[in-house]
Amino acid sequence: MGGEAAWRLALRPGEADSRGTLFIGLGGRWRIDQGLPAPESLKDKLDASVHRIRFEAGELVEWDSGLLSFVAGICRACAERGIAVDDSELPLGAQHLLAMARAVPEHKLAARNAGPQGVFAQVGVATQDFLRGAPQMLGFLGEVTLSLLRLLAGRARFRARDLWLEIEEVGPRALPIVSVISFLVGLILAYLGADQLKLVGAQIFIADLVAIGMVREVGALMTGIIIAGRTGAAFAAQLGTMQVNEEIDAYKTLGISAIDFLVLPRMLALMLMVPLLTLYSGFIGMLAGLLVSVTIFDIGVFEYYTETLRALEFKQFAVGLSKGTVYGAMIAFAGCLRGMQCGRSAEAVGHAATSAVVTAILLITIAASIMTVVYYQLGI
Repeated sequence: MGGEAAWRLALRPGEADSRGTLFIGLGGRWRIDQGLPAPESLKDKLDASVHRIRFEAGELVEWDSGLLSFVAGICRACAERGIAVDDSELPLGAQHLLAMARAVPEHKLAARNAGPQGVFAQVGVATQDFLRGAPQMLGFLGEVTLSLLRLLAGRARFRARDLWLEIEEVGPRALPIVSVISFLVGLILAYLGADQLKLVGAQIFIADLVAIGMVREVGALMTGIIIAGRTGAAFAAQLGTMQVNEEIDAYKTLGISAIDFLVLPRMLALMLMVPLLTLYSGFIGMLAGLLVSVTIFDIGVFEYYTETLRALEFKQFAVGLSKGTVYGAMIAFAGCLRGMQCGRSAEAVGHAATSAVVTAILLITIAASIMTVVYYQLGI
């Protein structure tokens, strides 16, 4: 057995019962490039007559990871059948490597092509996911709140340069897409309002509809959704990649708070920039309404301008800016949460980015509903 890899079996009956120990003798050179036997070839030998397996490696000449793969496969098969394994006669290095492999749990990815699920099964899975994720969300919210309190006390640790870089990324660089979407939404609101107002000859009130709608509600909502898809997913992907590369673990090892250093600048940037983008979105929407009113419905520019000023009050801007601030915080919370929860694989990064967008839009919708009801009850 001094040449290629070889193995032999010997079943020795036990003294206490009819079942015995299966000895597996390993000899020769067990190298991964030599066409080693598969562990599956032994599974048919693991019947009811075997209660224990013991490896004998006295004639083993040379080995590498091929031996470890073979032994580990046999160990998994024995674990499924409740058979004990004795590897005390394997080389000491192989024993240590096998012990390390057993100490780390197997990382299981989500199953692909699992087949369609019924409606009740999907609802059940979603409910379980929510119940498992709610404590983590509350814990992360608590950590972010403590970080904000440290910021107010002047004890938060992050670089001002990172904050300005995030502000540039989420603010000025988002202007083109916000401009396009806001202009198109303003056009839609103007046409939608004109279709109804022309029935009573009150097309001039297109200015009221577009101005109040964009400044108070639609501008903040559309900006929030745009930023959720553009920036929230980016935050999740960035932090998720840092999880995969173990950079966040390095911060913790150095005693640096990942919440202060990574999450806080992103949250501050969105809370500062989304309200300004909301205000900008409102003005772009009003310009779109002006264009439609002047070119399609023969309303004068001065008339539209005067009606817009009459319709808008400071409270409309206050409501829009407050909603923009809350939406920005929700987007940053969702993106950073999913990024920090990301697994250790490339596939997990994609899941984190997708989940961040879905979570952010859900939180924005819930916040919008609650704030609208509260402002209505307060008469704002």
